[in-house]
Amino acid sequence: LWRIINVDSGDICNQYFINHLFSTENINIVFHGAALSHVENSFLYPSQFMYVNAEGTSFLLQAAFAARVEKFIYMSTDEVYGDSLEKDFDELCPKRPTNPYSKSKAVAENIVMSYWENHKFPVIITRSNNVYGPRQYYEKVIPRFIGLLQQDQKCTIQGTGLQSRHFLYVDDAAEAFLMLMERGIMGEIYNIGATFEIPVIQLARELVKMVKNTSNIELDDWLLFVEDRPVSDLRYPLNSDKMHKLGWKPKVPWKEGIRKTIKWYEENTCYWPVRTATNRNPSCAS
Repeated sequence: LWRIINVDSGDICNQYFINHLFSTENINIVFHGAALSHVENSFLYPSQFMYVNAEGTSFLLQAAFAARVEKFIYMSTDEVYGDSLEKDFDELCPKRPTNPYSKSKAVAENIVMSYWENHKFPVIITRSNNVYGPRQYYEKVIPRFIGLLQQDQKCTIQGTGLQSRHFLYVDDAAEAFLMLMERGIMGEIYNIGATFEIPVIQLARELVKMVKNTSNIELDDWLLFVEDRPVSDLRYPLNSDKMHKLGWKPKVPWKEGIRKTIKWYEENTCYWPVRTATNRNPSCAS
């Protein structure tokens, strides 16, 4: 049975906080998902991304190793593979990260795996497609588009919008992480892939139709094309056979998941911090 615990907020780069947390709490399993993850900002602040995502992971690993936790599950990203127009990436494919964010996650993966290789410290690495759902941070593409439309602003799309992404509903992602906690093999990497893929421009059009209830002929009136990223991967297709063999497959269809997501944001308009917050960065594919 799960026990109720206190929720402590802190900085993974604050070694005092991390060490205090592990010394005062009886922590058995770590799900490490803390990161700077907005790709746009990684081009502006690459050193900060490397410090938080790689060095912060190292600090957390040191504390977890000293506390002899039973399992350490590191949430990486499909972006470490680079992009592919044809082949699905399996876990043995080489890493070819193309932006400072994905490079920092690739470095963090190496640090995590070194604890397994050198100390047999029980680690698992996950690489998932884009996760979406209620309460997602507003810088991500789906909540960003929804927020802009709710505020009667256009969806800002980088480049042509033809880059596509696979989207995985948050409940399916959570089930995958819990399954790995129970059945995952230590020292292994697992892809957590979605079956639904959509170009960003089509994603924007679908959200316009659902949020604004507009006609097909007016959909593109709600789109605003802006300058593309310095580097923009076209797609990240994942082969998730290893997860399927454990018994996991995504269950929530796209139409159901996106309806639940839009409904939550419609009922929680106070989630947007200020009217202009969603307009700071152009919407991207991840």
